[in-house]
Amino acid sequence: MKKDIAIMADPDTVTGFMLGGIKSGFPVHNEDEAKTTLKQLVDDNYSIIITTEHIGDELREDITKYTNSTALPMIIEVPDKSGSHKRETDPMNELIKRVIGVEMVK
Repeated sequence: MKKDIAIMADPDTVTGFMLGGIKSGFPVHNEDEAKTTLKQLVDDNYSIIITTEHIGDELREDITKYTNSTALPMIIEVPDKSGSHKRETDPMNELIKRVIGVEMVK
């Protein structure tokens, strides 16, 4: 498994993360492109893949498939430039619960 981090998001978010030091950035423009890129990043053995909440919602089935079977890659969803939005479940809370076995209480 690579020890690399990749960002897969809209072009503005990718640019921001790359300015912050992430070396591998993959801008996507639609759901099909995001799905193909996510599969490629998993196949390329990136250990951490950062994406936006919007893309995460579009690719929920794929993300669940990749993250339920192994600890890596860790797929982290962050707000995009339009900000965070309400969700029924919090993927970050679910990730923490799965990795350390403890549910975070608000």
